[in-house]
This record gives sequence, structure tokens and C-alpha cells, in this order.
Amino acid sequence: MQVNNPQRKPHILLAACGCVAAVKFRSLCHGFYEWAEVRAVATRAALFFIDRASLPKNIFLYVDDDDWLNWRKIGDNVLHIQLCSWADIMVIAPLSANTLGKIAGGLCDNLLTCIVRAWDYSKPLFVAPAMNTLMWKNSFTERHLVSVDDLGITLIRPETSGGEQCNGVMAEPSHISATVILYLELQRKKQETSEQ
Repeated sequence: MQVNNPQRKPHILLAACGCVAAVKFRSLCHGFYEWAEVRAVATRAALFFIDRASLPKNIFLYVDDDDWLNWRKIGDNVLHIQLCSWADIMVIAPLSANTLGKIAGGLCDNLLTCIVRAWDYSKPLFVAPAMNTLMWKNSFTERHLVSVDDLGITLIRPETSGGEQCNGVMAEPSHISATVILYLELQRKKQETSEQ
């Protein structure tokens, strides 16, 4: 993985699922764009909440229909494979209950879930769930989180409010960005230590 290559910025693939927290995807993209090269993916339902014009101009937003746009015959490029190869790190924020269930079950019926299914898990994949409190507390959610943890996916826990337990509100974009930056710093220090 070239994530610690000082010759270039990290390649970050940001993805959004269809839930109200996707209104924060603009802020997430802007935050990551300050220090990384970013490409973005949105599910069909996420597009109800994302204003494409508000994203940084150099970030292209890929959607389901783009996956097979250039494919004509066997051997042609497929977008979800290209994005897996390009990215050093993937961040899904928000991760909806629906897509969490799909990932836990190994389903791949859209661009985002195809990327997750084809992902090289030697590279980090972070998820920041967002869902209704009742959905967050549902026993299915707990089972699905165990399944994605077994894959090596890193959970960025939802926020708590007023000292209460997690209520399903997605972590703030600044916290998500800081979590990935901290990961990169720790990887850089490990690499420096191993080279000494």
C-alpha cells in the first residue's frame, strides 16, 4: 500500500448511503479534500440528500449507473474494480442500516457494495453508521457490526448525546477525518520505527 508514500497525497474513497446524515457528505468531502486526493461514491438513495454542486469541483461523484458505463466486452474495465485499486483507504459515511446489512450478508447489488465486496482488506475501510435510535439498538445491528468487524472494517461509532448511550447519530465529519488522519500518522510512525 502506498498510503505512506511522501510523493503523493493519500487516495481516499468516500462513500455515502441513503439516510438523512448524507446531508453532511458535502462537509466530509471538503474536509478530506484539504489533505487527500478524493473520489466519491453515492448510492441511489443518498442522492436525495446530496447536492452535487456543493462538492469540491475536483471530486467526481460516481453513482450506480457509472459502474458499467464503459464496459462493452470481457476484458474491459469495470469501475468498482478500478476504484478498489486506486484507493488507499475507503470511508463510508454515512453507513445506513440497509447497507450495513448488505455488507454483513456479503450482498453486492450496487456500486458501493460491489466495491466493498471486491475490497482488499489489507487496506483500511472505515464506516460511520447513521440510523434511527431504534434501528441502532436493534439486535440485527449488533450482529451486523460483529460481521463487519470480522472483515477488518473499522467502526467510527455514532455520537452520544448528553452522556447517553449511542443514539445512531453519525459522528461529525471533522471527527471522521481526524480518525483517518490519526490512523495515517500511526502508520507513518510504525514505518519509521521499522526502518530504524
